[in-house]
Amino acid sequence: MDNNLTEQEMIRRQKLDKLKELGIDPFGHKFERNANSKSIHEYDGFQKEELEEKNILVKMAGRIMTIRKMGKASFFHVQDREGLFQCFISKDGVGEAQYELFKMADIGDIVGVQGKLMKTNTGELTVKVSNYEHLTKALRPLPEKFHGLTDVEERYRRRYVDLIMNPEAKKVALTRPKIIRALQRYLDSEGFVEVETSVLCSVLGGAAARPFKTHHNALNKDFTLRIATELPLKRLLVGGLERVYEIGRLFRNEGMDTKHNPEFTTVEAYMSYGDISDMANLVENIFRTIAQEVCGSTVIPYGDLTIDLQSPFKRKTMAELVKEKTGVDFTQPLTFEEAKALAAKHNVPVEKHHTGVGHILNSFFEVFCEDTLIQPTLVFGHPIEISPLAKKGKDPRFTERFELFIGGREYANAFTELNDPIDQRERFLNQLKEKELGNDEANEMDVDFVEALEYGMPPAGGIGIGIDRMVMLMTNSPSIRDVILFPTMKPLN
Repeated sequence: MDNNLTEQEMIRRQKLDKLKELGIDPFGHKFERNANSKSIHEYDGFQKEELEEKNILVKMAGRIMTIRKMGKASFFHVQDREGLFQCFISKDGVGEAQYELFKMADIGDIVGVQGKLMKTNTGELTVKVSNYEHLTKALRPLPEKFHGLTDVEERYRRRYVDLIMNPEAKKVALTRPKIIRALQRYLDSEGFVEVETSVLCSVLGGAAARPFKTHHNALNKDFTLRIATELPLKRLLVGGLERVYEIGRLFRNEGMDTKHNPEFTTVEAYMSYGDISDMANLVENIFRTIAQEVCGSTVIPYGDLTIDLQSPFKRKTMAELVKEKTGVDFTQPLTFEEAKALAAKHNVPVEKHHTGVGHILNSFFEVFCEDTLIQPTLVFGHPIEISPLAKKGKDPRFTERFELFIGGREYANAFTELNDPIDQRERFLNQLKEKELGNDEANEMDVDFVEALEYGMPPAGGIGIGIDRMVMLMTNSPSIRDVILFPTMKPLN
């Protein structure tokens, strides 16, 4: 036997051997159920005598979470996906052989029970077990009930244990797909078609981010994992699909913190014959609809904040917000040297690849404004230097683009889409210049996308929304790792 095993683990392995001696498979067999911990609660309102008269027989299964032995009878709690249910088992009720089998059980074992619903003298709905079956032997003990997995890192590394011990973790895991279904239903109802596009990309584009690189052996060619779904989806607008969306995993080779994971999920939606105003209305309706459907209210808690998704979202330009906080007016004509001097005066960083006034405006916004945007705010008027895929506004220094901020975090990014192939080619060329100056996140030249635009893409609006952050908001979760079942973790050694 492994010398590294704890005493508990050794005892459990001895019980495993005992099960084999009894002719019982320690790792079980199929078990048909007709009820779960949620469905039986429809009988909560019945009195003890009424339940006895109804004679309700249930077959249920799950993991043993507590055991209270009392000689020839015992109570134990079993946990299934929906919650806990109590069982009462006695030697008289199941016979000596099954009761002895039950006495070998450990907390964490998975079992099946059959019996009639009853109420105890204290009024707790209980399964009076008439048949008990061992299904799976747990060879490791669960963490101590009241402390669970106290190390947050361990919770993420061993999510399977976290889901057993932490009802909130399970609630988040089950709420996430509800949010995605609500999103799909809303977009479907608005005439959008859900599509799937390739994860492997031969050209990097659609966002500003560093990629993960891989190699295709058969083609002997390097590819990247996609950093955005934007360019393939806009090709579908060229093809005439008119309204499309994709919910998909993206991969960005960047740092990890409470807001970022190297692989994450977004929805991107594109609407032919629309523009930025349609996207603004769309994002407000998406957040309101999902909050009402999933949370039951459009006013929801997030940490110490109360977020109001019902009121019209605030709408401000980036330049307005910067002027409010610093007094610097970036709508006035400024040379790059003047902008750099203002940055130095306000301790705003200027990177090597910053070549225009717009870069510095964005840096001002990041330093002074982002964290202050608590209630939902649509920030418009992004500089052209940082918006290579958005259409120019009436003032050509700025684009028809907005980002949605809630609680100081970005949740969505939307454009009136650039559909001028000549302008798009120039923007890509400018991105290549930035890459040469050290911007690892700059877009590459996508010749095929420019060619697609030359066939004609309808005027369009487009938006990308971070699903993980949306789930964080709707489930009041402080970290992105709380809403991704298996987040990327640093090595233990």
